Amino acid sequence: MDYLKRAQEVIEIEMEGLRQVSRNLDGHWASAVELVLRRIEAGGKIVITGIGKNLHVGQKIAATLTSTGATAVTLHPAEAMHGDLGVLGPNDVLLAISYSGETDELLHLLPVARRIGAAILCFTADAGSQLARRSDVALSIAVPREACPFNMAPTASTTATLALGDALAMVLLDARGFRQEDYAKLHPGGAIGRSLLLRVEDIMRTSDRLPIVLPGTPVREAVEAMTRKKSGAVAIVDENDRLLGILTDGDLRRHLFNEVSPAAATIEQFMTPDPVTVRHGDLAVEALKLFEEHNIDDLLVIDEHRKVVGIVDIQDLPKLKVF
Repeated sequence: MDYLKRAQEVIEIEMEGLRQVSRNLDGHWASAVELVLRRIEAGGKIVITGIGKNLHVGQKIAATLTSTGATAVTLHPAEAMHGDLGVLGPNDVLLAISYSGETDELLHLLPVARRIGAAILCFTADAGSQLARRSDVALSIAVPREACPFNMAPTASTTATLALGDALAMVLLDARGFRQEDYAKLHPGGAIGRSLLLRVEDIMRTSDRLPIVLPGTPVREAVEAMTRKKSGAVAIVDENDRLLGILTDGDLRRHLFNEVSPAAATIEQFMTPDPVTVRHGDLAVEALKLFEEHNIDDLLVIDEHRKVVGIVDIQDLPKLKVF
């Protein structure tokens, strides 16, 4: 057996299924989105149900929906009939997943959901099935074939179901105006949270770690200020703390063999005027982009009046995990 060829065949079959599901989308899709939007705006949630693999796929769909601002949970249809039905409310949407559309456990749940007042949306392959006929909106997950050699094990069909769930989540995200900031609030931990929530003011060096000198300062004194603050750069400001320039270790090295000796020079002769800066309220990842774009090691932080309020040293970023 050619293992590589067989694996590629499976993936091709699943891609074929995805293309078919995409082609199957029609006017019912807009109806489904509008139905869910109305229920969410009324304070409802999406309750996803199914049996076997479909419930597992439903759990992933629910997780994606919830993480993008549309609250969703899963409900086992058998457990629903023995107490778990309390999770389903009158403003909710019941999303029932069944490839055949004839799953008994789901069909038994539908009239109960109706009495509660929930709307019913289904993913099924058979538009003429009982599930489709009893739903407010039915969306097709029909695929030409499964990747299973017996055309039995759910493979292409579950991939298609998952993709349709992702499509629903992303369209709802756009329709509801869900922003990057909203996403960050729901992901405060880990790399996502750090990249979307951490701001420059959270990572910058200030006060006793921020070297600042005035115009006319000898380069020797500026270097001493950098050494005391354990910094690779010093900010040059006017009497109102507004930024005039920056002097870095790199500037000193570049001028080392010039005619003007660093020991005898003033700061204006060595500094870089109008340096790259970042605002204190910007996201930390914006500072990272500036480091990469300009190939610099130190970044001065200014406020809305161009007053220097801090400095970001690229060496601080690894320990802060700003990547």
